[in-house]
Amino acid sequence: MAESIQTDEPIFTIGYEKSTIDDFVNRLSDAEIDVLVDVRELPLSRKKGFSKNGLNAAVREAGIDYVHVKALGDPKLGREAARAGDHDLFVEIFTRHIDGEEAQSALADLAATVKGKRICLTCFERHHDGCHRKIVAERLSKMVGARIEHIAV
Repeated sequence: MAESIQTDEPIFTIGYEKSTIDDFVNRLSDAEIDVLVDVRELPLSRKKGFSKNGLNAAVREAGIDYVHVKALGDPKLGREAARAGDHDLFVEIFTRHIDGEEAQSALADLAATVKGKRICLTCFERHHDGCHRKIVAERLSKMVGARIEHIAV
């Protein structure tokens, strides 16, 4: 049986939709985030500063570590279902994905790194309801015994 990993710190989530990189980083700083965990499958963005390298540089300049966990990103079919407004199909696709070996391994690795740290999961969607990061946060929460706090810019 795997050792239970418990943390006193909440798991935060945030989306960057409708924000600027400066406002986003300031919000993370205000929440005293230690590690920003990018859970986009493809860490690319049309929004200035939110592609992987730019986001990494911006948060590191603010003293926040950056980690990209591709295996916890929503696969293309899930993103397409979400964009089409088919929430049930999106949840079905992402649940199948997160139950897979690669995503489970990534969750376990992430759980081992969160102890004593304030982490924040991020992706594009402003609202966590209907977003895969909410599902990731719920799974991680069960593993580490942490509450979830959704923050907004």
